[in-house]
Amino acid sequence: MMTIPGSMGTRALPRIKRTYMRPRIVAFIPAHNEEKSIQDCLTGLKEQVLPSGVELDVFVVADNCTDRTEEVAKETGEELGLSIEIIVTENNKQRKVGALNAVWKAIYGDNMDIYEMERTDFEIAYQRSVKGILGMDADSRLAPRALQHLWDGLMSSRNIGGVMAKYTMRMPKKKSLLSKDDPYYEEKLASGEYGGPMSRWWTHQQKQDMASWLLSLQYRGGSTYVLGGQATLFRPEALYEVMQSNKLDGPWQNDTDVEDMLLTWQLQKNGWKTLISPNARCFVDAMRSYHTFRNQRVKWSSGTVNLLTDRDLMMKTRHTGHLWRSQLKTMMDLLVRVFFVLLLGAAIATDQFLWSWVWVIPIALASVLNTILALKTPMHRPIDVILAFLLISPELYLWVNLMTFAQVWAEKLSNDKKDGWANQYQAEAGKTRSKLLQGVLAALLFISIAVFACYYFRDYLTSEAVQQATKPYLMAGWIGLTGLTVFMSFIMIYQIWTLRTRHSA
Repeated sequence: MMTIPGSMGTRALPRIKRTYMRPRIVAFIPAHNEEKSIQDCLTGLKEQVLPSGVELDVFVVADNCTDRTEEVAKETGEELGLSIEIIVTENNKQRKVGALNAVWKAIYGDNMDIYEMERTDFEIAYQRSVKGILGMDADSRLAPRALQHLWDGLMSSRNIGGVMAKYTMRMPKKKSLLSKDDPYYEEKLASGEYGGPMSRWWTHQQKQDMASWLLSLQYRGGSTYVLGGQATLFRPEALYEVMQSNKLDGPWQNDTDVEDMLLTWQLQKNGWKTLISPNARCFVDAMRSYHTFRNQRVKWSSGTVNLLTDRDLMMKTRHTGHLWRSQLKTMMDLLVRVFFVLLLGAAIATDQFLWSWVWVIPIALASVLNTILALKTPMHRPIDVILAFLLISPELYLWVNLMTFAQVWAEKLSNDKKDGWANQYQAEAGKTRSKLLQGVLAALLFISIAVFACYYFRDYLTSEAVQQATKPYLMAGWIGLTGLTVFMSFIMIYQIWTLRTRHSA
């Protein structure tokens, strides 16, 4: 074990009995209070089939932990027979970035070390033996042979800088399977292994969202604009080049809440390919509640928007246009729904609503699209397909994402910078509470007042004078909304067309 005050300190490496250094993969696992999940993560690594002649070393970073992460990782590593080193950080203010860079410095040295300690022959040989760096989250688990698939992808071409596994959220077991007489009932619930209907529903929506994203990337050739930190195998020289070209003290940079996306863009800027593996699977934990999900998505979305708009970073990749189009599509989704609610309410209040069967077309397209996505989502349930076909789950999930989109851009335009990592940690630890109930009650109150007002003033609102005055505005609104809906329908047709391929999520 080594201790690194402020993420910096003396270097130590796993004991290698041979004088000849075999090629190796080293796993970087930052772990902040992950005593409940680190054992599962390490077990998944132990079960991997390594490439012929290649060894695996595991570095677990117990980052500012207040639980037993360090002890559990050490005990598990010894029980499994893993070549493992535990790094303990103290006063690391850069969270995951600082933890990852701490392991990098342990192997490759610290550029900020003013004493410039000379590297030993052993350390130099070890550096040269590292052919792949596996960045993993402590709550992720690789499927069998995933590491072999990642290695094959990375070694398939000299210009590949990183290969990411395909992620699938782990569905919690039914809470009803637990006996309330079980003395470990509360402990099992707290572990996250079990969940109620809502937590299982949230998990599937994130699974389907992830499946949609992975399928779209594969349709466009497998290049990704973010090598997710859950499980990505990097080429060491690609990371070193990013560090040197950007004058950093480690490959990972703390200038954004989406450090993995920034690193990916920097790799692409230096000419390295960043791909997803068509075969490697990694199981990751999902956010199990509205509150934790919203905080995670706000962090991700705000980080993406900041990267797209930050002139100081001057970052641009082949995916920049796609990301901007994604932002535009989300804005149109929001406008279509807001305009529809306002126009429908005004038309009903003034007795000018006329139904048109043409409006069934976008609804039918959305139903087909979401049903296909539900069927292509790994390990889906029949109820998930039914709710997707009826558009109940997709519409609820979309409204939550639209709220996130509006919040992120409102904070961006008001220059209200928040600490996304801190907000997510506090939400997952139960230190903050959701305002969903207050929001729903406020919306119901507003709708009730509006309905009562329309009923009370119905004679006036349905009078010929009011109808004649509002008719031109309603007609213009419906025409504009129809145009937006037709455009969005063509986008859905294109998405359905892309799903015809045999790519799997």
